[in-house]
Amino acid sequence: MRPTFYYDFSSPYSYLAAERINAVLPEPPLWQPISFGFLLQRTGRTPWSLGEGREAGMRDVEARAAQRGLPEVRWPEGWPAESYSLAPLRAAVFAVQSGRLEAFSLAAFRQAFAAGRRLDNIDNVVLAAAACELHPRAVLKGIETTSVKQGLREATNAAIERGVVGIPTVEVGERLFWGDDRLEDAAEAIAGG
Repeated sequence: MRPTFYYDFSSPYSYLAAERINAVLPEPPLWQPISFGFLLQRTGRTPWSLGEGREAGMRDVEARAAQRGLPEVRWPEGWPAESYSLAPLRAAVFAVQSGRLEAFSLAAFRQAFAAGRRLDNIDNVVLAAAACELHPRAVLKGIETTSVKQGLREATNAAIERGVVGIPTVEVGERLFWGDDRLEDAAEAIAGG
């Protein structure tokens, strides 16, 4: 089975992982967006971005981006709580139908953390969709469909049942590797069979 990459667009560490995951893992993973907000509700966890370590975490993300040659991180106004939205996650689920999940996901991450645009603004979601040749009207219609909403809900519940407690997480067989800094460990697990 291929590894699975679980992520949410609210997570800057997911952004960092998304930008390098295909180069680090010996085989490309299945990309799987999930609702981090719902995961937090189910697990009762508080993310670092809402705690005392927020500033240190932000500086860490900025340093990792610089080390990897990514654009300077621009934080969306009100991040994370005020800028959280299900719309980009649903758009990602919709993008699966046209084989553009990975392209859309990278475009959405870049809108959020390279351009500093809030993804709770549907115009920014549409910009990401247009960047990977998804028709804006189709995306706007698609994110409102029951099948897309249900698909995101089912993917999130399945991830929680597998033991995912945070994002980004890479699932390799029965093992879970949580964190941008665990991609190399996931790669070793894949290579080791």
